[in-house]
Amino acid sequence: MQPFQAIVVDRAGDNGNGDVEPRIRTLEAADLPEGELFVRVSYSSVNYKDALACSANGNIVKTYPFVPGIDLAGVVEQSESPRFKPGDEVIVTGYGLGVSHFGGWSEYARIPVEWAVPLPEGLSAKEAMMLGTAGFTAALSVVALEESGVLPNSGLVLVTGASGGVGSAAVAMLARLGYETVASTGKPDEAERLRELGARHILTREELVPAETKPLDKQLWAGAVDCVGGRTLSSILPRIRYSGAVAASGLTGGTALSATVLPFILRGVRLIGIDSVFIPMARRTDIWRQLAGRLKPDKPDALFREIPLGRVPEIVQPMLNGESRGRIVVKL
Repeated sequence: MQPFQAIVVDRAGDNGNGDVEPRIRTLEAADLPEGELFVRVSYSSVNYKDALACSANGNIVKTYPFVPGIDLAGVVEQSESPRFKPGDEVIVTGYGLGVSHFGGWSEYARIPVEWAVPLPEGLSAKEAMMLGTAGFTAALSVVALEESGVLPNSGLVLVTGASGGVGSAAVAMLARLGYETVASTGKPDEAERLRELGARHILTREELVPAETKPLDKQLWAGAVDCVGGRTLSSILPRIRYSGAVAASGLTGGTALSATVLPFILRGVRLIGIDSVFIPMARRTDIWRQLAGRLKPDKPDALFREIPLGRVPEIVQPMLNGESRGRIVVKL
């Protein structure tokens, strides 16, 4: 086949110990790692983990050169497995994609068959990447709250880090399901977009996180989707209502958690960890089916913006600086 384009990160300098630089390069099929499926990539996306993969201190990439991109949607060109045939559309997120295995920032990818999810009816490849790992994580969070008994009639549901990819998608999904959502963001200029997605109330970061956190505080929210972690998560647990739940997936606010057992043993609050990387395939496939149906956002255009592959390197640093808004879809 003909050579193709990809974004490749590599170490600068003669000894390979310099800064990491993402650049568009020409690859051939022989450059790709092993896998049973050879996929022509239609769309990918830019995630915070991808930005870290382009950073010298990101602790994501172990060997160079490397193709980042933890999401991809595309069409099977060749298959060594009976599960898929040429022409089938697939979604790949999680596992080692874009971390230990060449990812989606490439016009072609070769992947293990056990990582691939059939593109469900009702969802296009572009819509799948509009959601991507962020939307998938948001869906896991929303479903976890439902399974814990936090329903639309339970009361207010908080979303922290609401202007980011996971938070924006969670706001949209909760609104679609009929929840009254409180969106918290450190970017006040995002308030209008969050209301467009369905947020009923907006909280600034300063309003959400008090100077001092009490072991137990006024019960405000029936549940929460926390995309931040750190002090933010520590501060909301004492304000979750009796028998409420928090689905936690983020660490942009830090990995440390300062808490007491009181919300858990006196109010029955549940803290649910959300992992989107190694979710079993049956659960993974079910969540994608729900994303094609009842969880599909009503106003997808407010969730994302689209860029060509060549513009990906200019997106990386703003995302690392916390300047990113919503989802960024990459068209290949």
